[in-house]
Amino acid sequence: MNNELFWKLLEPVHPKAEAFCRRLAGNRDDGDDLYQEGLLMALRKFGSLRDHKAFRPWLFRLMINCYRNRQRSSWWRRHVSLTGKLSESRGNPDPRKRLDSRRWLELALSSLSSENRALVVLFEIEGWTISELALMFQKPEGTIKARLSRSRHRMRRVLEKYLPEQKQSASEGEYALQSSKTTDE
Repeated sequence: MNNELFWKLLEPVHPKAEAFCRRLAGNRDDGDDLYQEGLLMALRKFGSLRDHKAFRPWLFRLMINCYRNRQRSSWWRRHVSLTGKLSESRGNPDPRKRLDSRRWLELALSSLSSENRALVVLFEIEGWTISELALMFQKPEGTIKARLSRSRHRMRRVLEKYLPEQKQSASEGEYALQSSKTTDE
């Protein structure tokens, strides 16, 4: 086993992998624990990695598997953190609104299965492409797109349940958008 190679391959992906674990877990402490657990597993299984060029997706897949294993345990299944810190929202300078946004996002993400949550975080927050996700999850690109769409829809339904005024304003916005399309044509 070549530990030196492992650390060399980890160095460029370390910050993104650590941030991914924090987002996936919903808060810094649980995310750091998840990251450490995933690193230990990756170090143990590094000898089984055939293609070192695939290190990044392989590592992220291990992190997702660690997260899924945690979700299966009864304590983690009951624990839903609504105060988890996601990455800083740059869109709103008001810290109360940023915190509210993070809480609503965490609530919406908690409605997803662990694998779909990982998929949404990787695509929407980490910026992975559909093709990278298809390779990582070993699924066709169409399946990945469908799962992302269903996950977004599920998240939207959860938010609409708790924020009925958002549903009304969203449908008014859609109506205004459709009206402007018909008048433009």
